[in-house]
Amino acid sequence: MAASGPRNLITDVPGILVGQAEHRAGRTGTTVLLAETPAMAAVDIRGGAPGGRETALLEPGNLVERVDAIVLSGGSAFGLDAASGVADWLAEHGRGFAVRDVRVPIVPAAILFDLGFPGRRHWRGAPPYRRLGRTAVSSASRDFALGNAGAGLGAKAGRLKGGNGSASLRLIDGVTVGALVAVNSWGSVVRPDCGRFWAVDLALPGEIDAQPPLPEAALDPEDYSACAGPVAGANTTIAIVATDAPLDKNSCLRMAIMAQDGLARAIRPAHTPFDGDTVFALSTGSGSAMPPEAVLRIGSAAADCLARAIMRAVTAAEPLGLYPNWRRKWGKA
Repeated sequence: MAASGPRNLITDVPGILVGQAEHRAGRTGTTVLLAETPAMAAVDIRGGAPGGRETALLEPGNLVERVDAIVLSGGSAFGLDAASGVADWLAEHGRGFAVRDVRVPIVPAAILFDLGFPGRRHWRGAPPYRRLGRTAVSSASRDFALGNAGAGLGAKAGRLKGGNGSASLRLIDGVTVGALVAVNSWGSVVRPDCGRFWAVDLALPGEIDAQPPLPEAALDPEDYSACAGPVAGANTTIAIVATDAPLDKNSCLRMAIMAQDGLARAIRPAHTPFDGDTVFALSTGSGSAMPPEAVLRIGSAAADCLARAIMRAVTAAEPLGLYPNWRRKWGKA
């Protein structure tokens, strides 16, 4: 039977640490994945309103193949500066892509929009994200919080409180796959008629709360009542999937592409004009690159992990502002 790693977090993948920092008054935060050694990476972008930094260098055919860290941040375009704080810290520790005698840290980033979260207080002076990035990376470890933490603090999932989620899966051949996600989707993660997670069948035993029963009436495919309001650029789901299997850049891209299916299984609708759905993929493995049939299994596992991480994010979220959490609205608690 399929099983998660010991933490059921992306840090079950060897070579990966995660750190987080929040600006509580501003209802915003930053999540940083730190690769202990430079990791092979790629990215797939499907949403109609993405925001990112250094994503073009991850495209096939471009020179740079490995990254030092990846940032998921709130703050919309302001949040991209969190990667600068991470880069500062990495440079101080001698990390980065070598160009003659200079090292340039490679820190791709993706952002979500949380600037309109009810009750937030705007910062005074300089935006806090460079500081948040530095704080997050300097505290990176194997354990980290889910729900209202890091980039998930001011996140929403349709009309529910969104948040940060993670999950892992140990494959039969010993390969580990993991996912990390900040869920701020326009679409809903649950059926609008009963609150049951769309991806409930992918959950491992005991991983999420008991689900409401299915109603007898058929689902209305045009019922968008659990989705957010149509505000362009105000939503997105940003994620990272990772494995310790040795993958080249093209295989990492295939892993990211397949992982987007997990996002679509857990959120309906996904990849909308209002979202900036972005998935990074990392490989911390070394040795000969895996054959296509192995990449197929890893990509499929990444999709399942991402769907599970989305459910765990919303299950762990606490109510904030005008947004109820799943447990208050649909759970038994």
